[in-house]
Order: sequence, then C-alpha cells, then structure tokens
Amino acid sequence: MTIVEIVDAHQGFKLVTDNITTRKPRSLLWVVGFVTFFLSSILDNLTTTIVMVSLVRKLVPPSEYRKLLGAVVVIAANAGGVWSPIGDVTTTMLWIHGQISTLPTMKSLFIPSAVSLAVPLALLSLTSEVNGKGQESSNVLASEQMAPKGQLVSTVGTGALIFVPVFKALTGLPPYMGILLGLGVLWILTDAIHYGESERQKLKVPQALSRINMQVPLFFLGILLSVSSLEATGLMRKIGNYLDAHIPNTVLIASAIGVVSAVIDNIPLVAATIGMYDLTSLPQDSEFWQLIAYCASTGGSMLIIGSAAGVAFMGMEKVDFFWYFRKVSGFAFAGYAAGIAAYLAVNSLHFSLRATLAQAPIQCS
Repeated sequence: MTIVEIVDAHQGFKLVTDNITTRKPRSLLWVVGFVTFFLSSILDNLTTTIVMVSLVRKLVPPSEYRKLLGAVVVIAANAGGVWSPIGDVTTTMLWIHGQISTLPTMKSLFIPSAVSLAVPLALLSLTSEVNGKGQESSNVLASEQMAPKGQLVSTVGTGALIFVPVFKALTGLPPYMGILLGLGVLWILTDAIHYGESERQKLKVPQALSRINMQVPLFFLGILLSVSSLEATGLMRKIGNYLDAHIPNTVLIASAIGVVSAVIDNIPLVAATIGMYDLTSLPQDSEFWQLIAYCASTGGSMLIIGSAAGVAFMGMEKVDFFWYFRKVSGFAFAGYAAGIAAYLAVNSLHFSLRATLAQAPIQCS
C-alpha cells in the first residue's frame, strides 16, 4: 500500500494512462478492461479500481456509458488479481500458506481469468450504451505533470512489487521480507532524489505512510484472527468434512464458494477454506486450490458489494446496488461460469496431452 501511494504521489500511473488514446466507445471499453486486467496483477484490485475509475472520470463525461466503464474496471480488477500471487489478497493468502505456487498458478489461471473478462466485454459491446454515439472529450490527463524523477520512482516501485515472488523463490524467506526490502530501497531512493527540498516532503515515504488507511490491514487482521479461533476449536474441519460428505465434487464446492463471495467478502471465505482443508488431503497446486483462487476473486464481481473493488466503484460513481444488478450482474456471472469452463477444458487438455505423450512408444535408433 505504501509503495503504491509513493508511485501515485509521483504521478507514476500517468505512464499507463497516457497510452490510452482512443475515444471510440467500444474500443475504449476493451482497452480499459485489459489495462485494468494487467495492472491489477501487480497492484491490489482496490488500488487498481481507484486509479482506473479516476482515469475514466477524466476521459468520459457523466453518462450510463461511464458507469458501464466503471463496472468493467471492477470485473477486470477482480479477474486480473487471480493469476498473479500478488494481485489479490485472497490469492496472496493462498500463496503465503502454501496452497498455490507462483508459476503453476500463472500458467493455469491466466486463460480462465482472461476469459472471465473477455465474455462480459463481448456482451457489453452489444449494449445500446456502448453502441450509441460516443461523446468526444478532451484529454484532461495531458495537463497533469509527473513529479521530478517520477518515471524512475514508478519503475523501481513496480519492480519492487514484481520482485516479491522472485525473492520468495530464491531465498525461501516469507514474502513480507521481500516487500519490506523493496520499500527500503524505494525509501532510500526518494530521500536521495528529494534531499533538502522541503516542498516535496509529501513525495517521501514517511508522508506516504501517514496517508495509508490503517483500517484496511486491521480489518484483515481481525478476520484472520476470528477464522483462526474457529479453526483452533475444530469447527472449520467439521464444516469441511460435512461438505466432503454431501458435496464430494471439489469443482462444485469451489464454484459455490465463488457464488457466496458475491454476498460475503471473499477474504473470510478463503481464510475459512484454508482452515477446512489441509495440504495432505488436497496438495499444493491441486485443482481445488486453483479453483478457489479463481472463484473467490471473480465471484465477487457478480454483485457490487461482493468485492472491495465494487464498493470503491459504488462510492466514487454513486452507483446503487440495483443498477449494477440489472445492468452488469448477468454479464459478470456469464464470465464467471465461462472462466470455470475454460479452466476445466485447459486442465483436461493438459492431462490428456500428458497421458498421450506418456503412452507414446519410444523409438531407439
């Protein structure tokens, strides 16, 4: 959160938004969707939503079309955080606890995540709001100036975020040590760049720390402590055994958890799931854990209250629950279901190819 705040203070995200030049409604819909998708794989989905909705507000005047663009940002932010271990809190939780690892997760979940975004985008492209005559708007972003050395700070900050999985793989140390190392490097860099410039104190790490909303990590801490307490009593394991007895199909369990995450926050759901099942019965990178990572994140897009990204969008654009339900929920559900189908299809193809290669006769010369 601090690194993102530092990059934002230096107008570092201008490097991304300056490259969005199209004003055609349909093209802009797809560009905003996929820029958000890839940006969310590095940043958390809440920060990505705030950055991209702010961008959309500068590009498009108030209208139904702008609301749809904001909804696309929510869907794309939740989808983009799935295939990267640092892209979403729930995926990060599974990664830290050892349920998933970096490369298998990226290889297995990238296509389903992209499908879960592409399907809603294709359906929304057919709506009257997108096909109507678009309003051309001036490029407000052109008037914004990047802070001194903003490009350098943006590069180092983004590199620090991407470095975390590499750090864990190379050293075997906890990921928080990698992110603190990156923050330390950024702290030294910003202090050196703005040394002796009192008017630029807000661009340094101490000021960025003071702007961080500490209620968010405290909220996560409270959830994890509560779930750990339930796990210590054995209740989580009993719930897991009950689900195994009545719903033996892991795909159905993961899909149901995704649907529930549209109503209940996905973080306690994933924390509870980690407490229900251990790695002896469901090993690392198994189909179940990968589907939990996918379903818990993308399932939150089906209702505006289902994710932190949706709640942020609702507050920024004053969108109500029923508008999102009528205009977007059906498209989000279609993407969610299509992503699960894509995951199962890719997984099935992978295993069939591996079986075919294993059975192929080896010819010796």
